[in-house]
Amino acid sequence: MIRRAEEKSVLITGASRGIGAETAVQLGAEGAAVAVNYREKKRRADAVVRTIGEAGGHALAVGADVTDLEAVDAMLSTVVAAFGTLDVLVLNASGGLELGADPGYAMSINRDAQVVLARAAADRMKPGSRIVFLTSHQAHFHGRKPVPVEYEPIAASKRAGEDALREMIPELNSRGIELVVVSGDMIEGTIVVTLLERRNPDAVAARTAQGALPTVAEFASAVVAATVAPVEESGRTVYIGGADYLDEFASG
Repeated sequence: MIRRAEEKSVLITGASRGIGAETAVQLGAEGAAVAVNYREKKRRADAVVRTIGEAGGHALAVGADVTDLEAVDAMLSTVVAAFGTLDVLVLNASGGLELGADPGYAMSINRDAQVVLARAAADRMKPGSRIVFLTSHQAHFHGRKPVPVEYEPIAASKRAGEDALREMIPELNSRGIELVVVSGDMIEGTIVVTLLERRNPDAVAARTAQGALPTVAEFASAVVAATVAPVEESGRTVYIGGADYLDEFASG
């Protein structure tokens, strides 16, 4: 049986844990060659690579701070040298909710780094390749519905990142590269939800009151599908969970 992602090479940023790690494992099981990016958690990234390898897949761990242009360039060169090509870039790494984070860090990683990575990757991609940007409903619909004050910098910066990537669509189209956005409700078991539960449990309770939150595995499965599923038009958004958002903003 031909698996959906078989023979594709994929780089996933921030893939040493959580959604990134689960996406890497699922893609590895689909037959993709997976580059597991990490910033500091090498042991965790190596463990993800081992899991993929033990299941018969092919993966490597590659360290890089996505806000460092030289590190990004070196990472992309390593991936292309190892796999021969880069077919899919999954923009998963994000930040800004960490205690003590610099006020400008959220915009730096969630907007600026995403654009730099996308542009640098596009220079190495062939027609038919794809960039997949992961976001949250609270960011995707930012400005249209209130968000917890603790999450505001992340929501604003990830929305800015999505907007900047969408502005690149004509450039990407000219190269034959598609953009797909995957937006999810709060995802059960992620570090974002864990941190919010500590600082603003009512915000998490408000979301769970709308129904069960998607799991990491469910969201990752949607990301895997987004790497290969045909799209009618670049810039398509795939929504996971959060039926109340989708009912309220059915035209968004």
